[in-house]
Amino acid sequence: MSSSWTFKQNKVFEDALAKYDKDAPDRWQNVAREVGDGKSVEDVKKHFAELEKDVDEIHTNGAGSSSNNTKGGSSRGGSSDGQRPRYLKSQ
Repeated sequence: MSSSWTFKQNKVFEDALAKYDKDAPDRWQNVAREVGDGKSVEDVKKHFAELEKDVDEIHTNGAGSSSNNTKGGSSRGGSSDGQRPRYLKSQ
């Protein structure tokens, strides 16, 4: 399992989440395929769970007080304007 994500992989991941919404058949397989670089379905599911956690923390604690700053929380889709990315809405 590959746990390190580059900026480019994160961007492809976020674009793929927007493309394949929660109701899309084979969503996670499609996201993993688009990200490529050896990322498995489990990798993208785990990354999504971490992204959701980061965004929820931002909404709970405010944009500037996320405890995941060293992990690059905002590079995984955290929004400093307080809005949830569209691919996280209604999840």
